[in-house]
Amino acid sequence: MIPILSSSGIRSVEQAGIRAGLTEAELMDRAARTCATHLLGLEREGRFGTAPRYHVMVGPGNNGGDGMLIALYLREAGSTVRVTLLEDGATMSIGNRAARDRLAHSDVPIDHISTSVDDIQIPHDEIVIDSILGTGASRPLGGLLARAVDTINRSEACVIAIDVPSGTIDPCIGPGSGAVVRAAMTFTIEVPKPALFFPETGSNAGRWDLLRIGLDPWYEVAEPRFANWVEPLDISKLLNSRERFSHKGDHGHALLIAGGPGCHGAALLAARGCSRSGVGLFTAHGTAETLKPIAVAMPDAMTSLDPSGDTISEVTDLERYTSVLFGPGVGRSDRSAVVLRQLLGSWSGPLVIDADGLNLLSVDDELINALNTNVILTPHPREMDRLLGKAPTSGFDRLQRAREFAHRHGCHIVLKGAYTAVCSPDGAAYYLPTGNAGMAKGGTGDVLAGVVAGLSAQRYNVLEASLISVYLHGRAGDLAADRLGMDAMRASDLVDALSTAWQELRSML
Repeated sequence: MIPILSSSGIRSVEQAGIRAGLTEAELMDRAARTCATHLLGLEREGRFGTAPRYHVMVGPGNNGGDGMLIALYLREAGSTVRVTLLEDGATMSIGNRAARDRLAHSDVPIDHISTSVDDIQIPHDEIVIDSILGTGASRPLGGLLARAVDTINRSEACVIAIDVPSGTIDPCIGPGSGAVVRAAMTFTIEVPKPALFFPETGSNAGRWDLLRIGLDPWYEVAEPRFANWVEPLDISKLLNSRERFSHKGDHGHALLIAGGPGCHGAALLAARGCSRSGVGLFTAHGTAETLKPIAVAMPDAMTSLDPSGDTISEVTDLERYTSVLFGPGVGRSDRSAVVLRQLLGSWSGPLVIDADGLNLLSVDDELINALNTNVILTPHPREMDRLLGKAPTSGFDRLQRAREFAHRHGCHIVLKGAYTAVCSPDGAAYYLPTGNAGMAKGGTGDVLAGVVAGLSAQRYNVLEASLISVYLHGRAGDLAADRLGMDAMRASDLVDALSTAWQELRSML
C-alpha cells in the first residue's frame, strides 16, 4: 500500500531520505533517469510513432531540474531532444542550477525565453515534456509561465507532465484556478498526488503512470498522509482461502432486500453481482414482480416474498443471514423507511445500504444517527451530497466531508466515482487502481452493492470486504472495456467479467 501524499507530505519523505544519506542531487537524478527510461520504454512500444522528437519545457525549480536531466538521458540514448528554459526572474533552486550546469556541457539545443513566448514553436509531431513547475504551484500562474502554458495548450503536440501538470494547485493547500497544462499523460514520481483524484484537477493529467524512485523506507514519517493507494497485491493478500472440506454454510449467506416498481432490474443486477462474490448462499427478498426475473435468470438464487404487492414492507427473519443489502430499487415509501429503521435497530451484522436506502437516510437524522461500524454506505456523488445536506465546493471537499461523516457516525463509505474512495470510521481513505469511464452507466452500482454484500457475508471485516469488492468491480469493468469498448459495455458485462477478475486476483497469491 502506497501513501497518497500532498506536496508537504512528499517533502517530508524526501527530507527523511536526505537525513539518512541521500543527496538532493541523487533524488533528482533518480527521478530523471526513471522518467527517461519509462519514456524510452513507451517509445519502444510504439506509443509515439517512429523516431519521436522531444521538447522539454523547463521552469526555475526542482521540477525544471528533473526536466533538464531527462533531456540529457534521452540524448544519451540517441533521442532527438531540445530544451526551452523559461526564465521568469524567479530564483533558481540549487538543484535546478546544478542541472543547468550539466546541460550546458551537452550538445542538447537550448532556447532561453525570458519575456515573450512568441519565439516558442511547438510542431505538432513533437512530444512536449512539461517540467515547468510540477507540484511547486501554490497560487495561480501568471506572467511568462502562464503564457507558456497557454502556448503548450494551443499546440497540437502530445504533452507529458512530470509529477503533475504545471499550474496544478495541490487541493490540500486550497482551491485554485488559472493556467494549467493539459497533459495526455503524467509521470507522477514516487507516490500518487491528491490532485490526480478529483475532476477539477485530475482532468488535466490524462493517464498517469506511477514511477517509483525508492523512497518507501521513509513513508512512515510522511506528514500528512492524505490517503492510501491500494495495489493489486495488497488486495490479493486479504483473500481468505477456500478450504477443500468447506461447505456452503462456511461462506456466508447474504440477504438482498431490493427491487420495486420500475426498478426490478436493480434487484437482478445486485443478485447477479452477489452470485459472483464467492458467497455460499444468497436470498433475494422482494415483491412478486421483482422476484420473477430473478427466479428465471438465476436458478441458484433463493427468494423470499414480501407480502406487499408493490413495495418492500417487512424484514424477514434475519437469524440465518450473515450480511444484508438494503436499497437498490426499493423506492422511498414510508414502508421502506420502516424496514430500514428496523434493520438499523435490530441487525448487528454487516449492512450494505445503497441507492434508495441512501435517499431514505438523507431525509431522516434518526436513521443517520443509528449508523454503526458494520454499516457500509455505497453512494455516488449526488447521493453523498444529499447525505451531507448540501453540495460541496469541489470533489476534494466532497471527499473530506465524506471522511468526516464516516468518522462522526462510525460507518464505512464507498464513495463511487472515477476513482472510488473507501472511507473508514478512523478517518482514513483508500483509493483503488481499477475502473474506467465505461462504467458510468445505470446498473453498475447495483452490481457493486451485490458484490459488497456477498463479500461482507464471508469471513471478511467490512473494510476488507469493501476494498476487495471495489477492486474486483473495477477490474471487471476494465476487462469488459477491453473486450467490448467503453461505449458498448453495460452493467451486465461487469458481472460476466467478475470470474476472470477473481482468477487474476487469486493467481497473485
